[in-house]
Amino acid sequence: MRKNDPYAALRIKEFNIFLLMRFLLVFGWSMQFIVIEWQVYSLTKDPLSLGIIGLMEIIPAFTMALFAGHIVDQREKRNLLAVCIAAFSLISLGLFLLTSDKFVGDWSTKAILYSIYALVFFGGFLRSFFGPTIFSLVALIVPKKIYPNAATWSTSTWKAAAVLGALFGGFSISWIGVDNTLCVVFLLVLLSFLLVFQIKQKPILNKKIGEPIKESLKVGIRFVFQNKAVLGALTLDMIAVLFGGTVAILSVFAQDVLEVGSEGFGILNASISLGSIVTMFATTYLPISKNTGKKLLVAVFIFGLSIIGFGLSSIFWVSVLMLFISGAADGISMVIRQTILQLKTPDDMRGRVSSVNSMFVGSSNELGAFESGLAAKLIGPVAAVVFGGSMTLLTVFAIGIKNPVLRELDLTEDVEAHEIED
Repeated sequence: MRKNDPYAALRIKEFNIFLLMRFLLVFGWSMQFIVIEWQVYSLTKDPLSLGIIGLMEIIPAFTMALFAGHIVDQREKRNLLAVCIAAFSLISLGLFLLTSDKFVGDWSTKAILYSIYALVFFGGFLRSFFGPTIFSLVALIVPKKIYPNAATWSTSTWKAAAVLGALFGGFSISWIGVDNTLCVVFLLVLLSFLLVFQIKQKPILNKKIGEPIKESLKVGIRFVFQNKAVLGALTLDMIAVLFGGTVAILSVFAQDVLEVGSEGFGILNASISLGSIVTMFATTYLPISKNTGKKLLVAVFIFGLSIIGFGLSSIFWVSVLMLFISGAADGISMVIRQTILQLKTPDDMRGRVSSVNSMFVGSSNELGAFESGLAAKLIGPVAAVVFGGSMTLLTVFAIGIKNPVLRELDLTEDVEAHEIED
């Protein structure tokens, strides 16, 4: 491998298969998220219903996270991922049927809505396994010395799929309808299920197979809370996502504030992910190992400012630009966080640490969706977004002052240590 090779991870065949599989899965998941939010708001015309979608997913995702991490550390990762994808295909099939007039027939709006919520709840349970499994599998596919490069490509692929999925999801609502769009999602998930078997089974690195769950969970939680760099990065992202998330109420802005319809809705969603993917690909050429902590704080600060700008804008293309900037800043923070986790986490604890990460950051997406929906109902969508961006800025200042370990974090020595080890 050449020093600072931006394509180091892509030279590994299994990693390329992994990226393709993840792209298809996230592309479909992103489409599904967009379409379901549109459908639910169209049925109810109540922004709180969008918040309930987040609440239905966060309850099982949060309560199961630590147990899922324990299970992931005890099981073979490739087959576990295959089981997760198979279960996800059932959710996609169910949502397709619930949006098909031929299936629901004379069902009441309430029955359809509650059924959608039920499938979202099941998806939250399933998601608690997805994150730790994928995080652990990446570390078994690539050597340690290229973890930062693999983390960048993996996160970039995730965002690339999200941007295209959001864009296609928004347009496809008007092109082929909600039900046919969800049928496409189901087919994409099936294809990703076939691809995962092109990856070989991996060894289980946890030497404490059969360890009592209580002790296993305590070890994982203790590690995160004793590592100030990891804890600081997770806390910063959690608060930023919790208060700075606008995705959950973008359908409100598209339909009622900016009045741009389903196609504009797709563009708004896509602009966030497009900003992320542009900056994440850039980080493959511009490594973030030097002055890592300061770069993370600056990225989240810019994110907060752009969210405020979006909330105050009444011009569609200005709103698109603000969301693009927010996505760009968020993309940098995501790469930095994943790099910190990959380099600072022991191999036998990746499932549990990733689960704690999902509790901090992943679940805050859904809790943030509930907060945004509730705030939009109480004080209006514009005020809700401006409030969230302001809270993000306050969080950056607080963590920058209170956590000097994160502020001064530099990963250069960690990267060089892994290069020597390999």
